[in-house]
Amino acid sequence: MDLAQSEAQQMLRHSIERYVTEHYDQQRRRQAAQDPGGFKRANWQAFADLGWLGLPFAEDVGGVGGGSVEVAILMEEFGRGLATEPFLGTVLLAGALIAKCGTPEQQAELLQPVIEGHTLLSFAHYETDARAGLSTVRTAALRSGSGWMLQGHKTNVLDGGSADSHVVSARLPDAEGGGIALFVMPKDAVGLTLRDAPRLGGGRVADLTFDHVVLASDARLGSSADEMTAIEAAIDRAIAAIGAEAAGLMRSMFEATLEYTKVRKQFGRPLSANQVIRHRLVDMYVQCEEAKAMASRAALMIDAEDVAIERSLVASGAKVKIGRCARNVAEQAIQLHGAMGVTDELDLGIYFKRLLVFEAMFGSVEYHLRRHVELLARSRPE
Repeated sequence: MDLAQSEAQQMLRHSIERYVTEHYDQQRRRQAAQDPGGFKRANWQAFADLGWLGLPFAEDVGGVGGGSVEVAILMEEFGRGLATEPFLGTVLLAGALIAKCGTPEQQAELLQPVIEGHTLLSFAHYETDARAGLSTVRTAALRSGSGWMLQGHKTNVLDGGSADSHVVSARLPDAEGGGIALFVMPKDAVGLTLRDAPRLGGGRVADLTFDHVVLASDARLGSSADEMTAIEAAIDRAIAAIGAEAAGLMRSMFEATLEYTKVRKQFGRPLSANQVIRHRLVDMYVQCEEAKAMASRAALMIDAEDVAIERSLVASGAKVKIGRCARNVAEQAIQLHGAMGVTDELDLGIYFKRLLVFEAMFGSVEYHLRRHVELLARSRPE
């Protein structure tokens, strides 16, 4: 497998790297955390001006026509800078589902404002019993005149509080097949209640409650009897993307630890002069490289796999490998920094918390290990 990047991809990385270096220092991150949305709107508009918000969308809807490799480059650099802008929820989840499931008219109407940075979206799918699986959706969509009425509850909606509209999954009536459909709900819909809270390591999440929320007929994306296949594909690609973000987080933790052990002295010698410390640093470096290689492999393969089971194997395999590497690097970094590693004075603690979120997001490492084993068994002929 050729992991070498093209000249255009290298230029993209340099562009993002330069922006992140210039705009994501400790002081600016703390200011962004105080913003009601948990991020800086000026950064979001800059993303739009630089073309990053249109990166994964097709050119005929105003996008750049990039793929998962370009998204992985972006996410890795975002991870290195601890960026909290809602790229995952707006572009990679809600935006991707609109691009996949929406009619041409819906795509044109909904995606262009996203690409231009004028509209934020969220994807409201998980419910309180999410561990039962992605298809466990109890939010109900019922016919209401010519439109729809939604009743239910969603939890852990990424950046739901700052979203202008929510892409909501709901189960159709049995008379219409009982499948899962997607609806676009404006933030000011009557009957929608939102409870917003900070997310561990930066950003925010929200719980959404729908109490007889009435939507127009055109609020439903497309007309498929069941959009679960599209939802699973979007989440598999999101898992690959956050794997790249985790690789960026790990690299920053390693570099901070390497620098600290060169400066911190015990008995008149730098910590890094001790052989055992050097071995631990080498182990961290190897884990970082393995995670980055796994993220690159996932990015290369996740778009190429037309067969759903093979795509899911790639996503779960990446989540397991990167998750284990992340846990190792994070624990080593905290231990080598001593008690300072968990104080608010160092960014290291924020990187650690963000990696904890990565481990839990879209299913734990243990969940994806079991899923990978089950998928592998199903993919092999008896």
